[in-house]
Amino acid sequence: MILYRDLREQEISRALFDSFIRRQVVTKCWRREAGEWVIREDPFIDDWTEEEYQLLVSCLRNTVHTGGMVRAAFCGEALKGFVSVEAGLFGSARRYADLSSIHVSEDMRGRGIGKTLFTAAKEWARGQGADRLYISAHSAVESQAFYKSMGCVEAQEYQQSHVEKEPYDCQLECGVEDNQEPVEAQRVGKL
Repeated sequence: MILYRDLREQEISRALFDSFIRRQVVTKCWRREAGEWVIREDPFIDDWTEEEYQLLVSCLRNTVHTGGMVRAAFCGEALKGFVSVEAGLFGSARRYADLSSIHVSEDMRGRGIGKTLFTAAKEWARGQGADRLYISAHSAVESQAFYKSMGCVEAQEYQQSHVEKEPYDCQLECGVEDNQEPVEAQRVGKL
């Protein structure tokens, strides 16, 4: 059975991730070329180094410390998924909440954990006054299929700091209301 709960700042440590498997084998990615979205071969294995784990711990602790949300999924005592949303809103109309991370352990993918965490992020963002989640999302075909299944479309406004940090990410948005109509098709493109 999976237990979901918010994390406190003091419990976010490197040891929390001892049972978490970040590994993702990527073969194809979405790329924007000449204004169009296309799928390109780009094989690599995505995993975190020890330095990246330390940075993740620091970032997640900061998210909680500054009033954001970090919700985790546990199987027994083992962390198997997490999502984080930063405090504060941004964009020209201050309607976006930043979904800064969502990850499910390799051994637990495809079991609905990501969907539950994503839904929790939407609910939390709605409670903070956001109209939309903003996601700088991994461009892997499988990752993008998940985001599309959750109702994500290309963002109307790009957050430049995200684009600069991860130029190959897909900049997405998703309405936080459960009954929200999808954004018009011309913005969706082929993504």
